[in-house]
Amino acid sequence: MSVYISSIAHFVPPDVFTNAYFEDKIDTSDEWIKTRTGISERRFQTEGQLSDMLLPAVEQCLKERGIGPEEIDCVIVATITPDNLFPSCAATLQAKAGMTNAWGYDVSAACSGFLYALMTGAGLIKGGTCKKVLVCGGDKMSSILNFKDRTTCILFGDGGGVALLEASDDDTIGIQDSILRMDGKGGQFLYMSNHGDGAKAPFEEYPDEIKERYVIQDGQSVFKSAVVGMADVSAEIMEKNNLTPEDISWLIPHQANLRIIDATARRMGLDPSKVIINIDKYGNTTAGTIPICLSELHHEGKMKYGDKVILASFGAGFTWGSILLTWGIKS
Repeated sequence: MSVYISSIAHFVPPDVFTNAYFEDKIDTSDEWIKTRTGISERRFQTEGQLSDMLLPAVEQCLKERGIGPEEIDCVIVATITPDNLFPSCAATLQAKAGMTNAWGYDVSAACSGFLYALMTGAGLIKGGTCKKVLVCGGDKMSSILNFKDRTTCILFGDGGGVALLEASDDDTIGIQDSILRMDGKGGQFLYMSNHGDGAKAPFEEYPDEIKERYVIQDGQSVFKSAVVGMADVSAEIMEKNNLTPEDISWLIPHQANLRIIDATARRMGLDPSKVIINIDKYGNTTAGTIPICLSELHHEGKMKYGDKVILASFGAGFTWGSILLTWGIKS
């Protein structure tokens, strides 16, 4: 038995914010942003929370599969920007979508969240616990950005995607292999404090002012680690499965930085035409980047049944990994 993606959908907010939006707010320019990141514009969700952004993707995903929400056994949401710390975004989304028979939970692995969630969802199906698992990856990064910090606010956007996992008797399709890694020593370079200084205070002792929670990043340290980590793990999964660049139909990398993506493709020996890039339109949507790319590729009719696809990510934690899958949705 294998586990495959039987349906996929995505949603990005309608409001577009180009690089020009930041020029009057911080010391930056369209040319500076595009040269260093490859980003031209991004979407910000001006109303609602993450569950509101994922809901349209859930509804489309189920509609295209031809099933009702009550048929979902489990819903997993990969995110670092849930509606609330608790209840989970999975619980909120379950209620909004009418997935009355589903249990579920959130996964926090930053930019690698969707890959982590995909493999845990696949494990539930292989173990016989569930038949249909809805894996969601998305973030409302605008809710945790300091728009006065030019090193972070220009990089991120809002959006998300949803993949339905099911079992297949055809072992030639679906998830074939995975490599997932983590090094907590990298946590100091990209993080967000839970409750500002209050998190470090003794029980019932709080500072007079609790700092607002924002993304904090040492860009150079993250970039250096990401270039090596994402490239190496992508090449490793190819070598592990005796694959050549010609065997790979698509590389779907996490959309953090165009230079990181280019380095990964070169390390794998892939032709640029096989590398999916949409960072120019959406920026870094964290756990949303890979499912958005997958969904766009599928709905544009470019993904074919039997295509070999490598998903690759690197994110805060540090977390990183790659998944090899064979596409199983027939056109």
